[in-house]
Amino acid sequence: MPAERRHANQHPGPVLERSLNAEQLVTLHSLESFGWELKFVRMPLFQDSVPVVFDSSRQTFAILKPDGTLEEQPDMVIRD
Repeated sequence: MPAERRHANQHPGPVLERSLNAEQLVTLHSLESFGWELKFVRMPLFQDSVPVVFDSSRQTFAILKPDGTLEEQPDMVIRD
């Protein structure tokens, strides 16, 4: 069985922000003032990347669409 590669104490920060466009960065920085955090970016083959943000309680997640809008009820399943 492969070892778990996800670690709760890792902060992706600036490394993941490089994959965001200008509109997404503006939205992200606005959300950060309310306690939201960029947790990871899904990068499906031959599709746009999908940045995923979580609220401070990690109860709610949303995705940043390419135009910078926030999709609060995405059709996506997140593993624990």
